[in-house]
Amino acid sequence: MRVRPMTPDDAPAVADVWYRAWRDGHLGHVPDELVALRTPESFGPRAAARVPGTCVADVDGQVAGFATVVGDELEELFVDAGHRGSGVAAALLADAEHRLAAAGVETAWLAVVAGNARARRFYAKQGWRDDGPFDYAAEGPDGTRIPVPCRRYVKELRQA
Repeated sequence: MRVRPMTPDDAPAVADVWYRAWRDGHLGHVPDELVALRTPESFGPRAAARVPGTCVADVDGQVAGFATVVGDELEELFVDAGHRGSGVAAALLADAEHRLAAAGVETAWLAVVAGNARARRFYAKQGWRDDGPFDYAAEGPDGTRIPVPCRRYVKELRQA
């Protein structure tokens, strides 16, 4: 496995991983309005728009997962179900932390859907601290935002 920058050619594979993994961690934990918007077709344009700031885990030429950083936020981190527990998520997270630190971020943050216990355990194990509940403004149509009950996790980063 290697972590590398995402290219435009990766967008379809990223969209596929993202759609399936998003459903695994979010169904039953986010508003129905958001679920209705997150159709398989909706992930393609969103993946293509995130090429800058995204790295993928490449396993034997296949995208096994990806991580996107925006500003001081780890905005997205998703791993294909077949690669969970294999170290892909930890490698993507370490890479994202390094990119954030290299950009001068001292305290990074991410949002975890409150009901996603698996993700919450993973981030805690990786040294991220639960900083409490908040409503994340999820991307909706035409720039609208949908409030999603989340937990805010933070981590102090060493400067690169």
